[in-house]
Amino acid sequence: MIYHFKTYKEKDGFWAECIELKGCNAQGDTLKELRINMEGSLNLFLSEPEDSKFLFPLPTVNQRMMKNIEKIKVDASVAFAMLMRQTRLKHHFTLKQMAAVLKYNNINSYVKLEKAKTSNPELRTIANITKHFKDFPVGLVFE
Repeated sequence: MIYHFKTYKEKDGFWAECIELKGCNAQGDTLKELRINMEGSLNLFLSEPEDSKFLFPLPTVNQRMMKNIEKIKVDASVAFAMLMRQTRLKHHFTLKQMAAVLKYNNINSYVKLEKAKTSNPELRTIANITKHFKDFPVGLVFE
């Protein structure tokens, strides 16, 4: 999953704002530091608490590339966790309902999929998710 940041040069450093995610910003003394900070800021921004009801906008696929636009890749575990939460919210399911649909015996096993630090699904889990949720954008995780 790739989001886009517009970068700005100031007299004593750089700053950037994510085009698709208002409020997701970063700054750095050098362009290298800015890039590292954009990645960190983006991953932190998308690692919403599981009780959040906010649906993040997905990245713009056809973003017009200009000189001061940077493409920043989301960590795969952050992307997967965010997309799981978004899918659950879009279908108006509770954590318990989602666990039941995916045939998890306990809710805590499912909750791990919605947390970036613990989201590391097996291939059969991904297959099960895409079987039950045809709209799950699994391709974005690996983009």
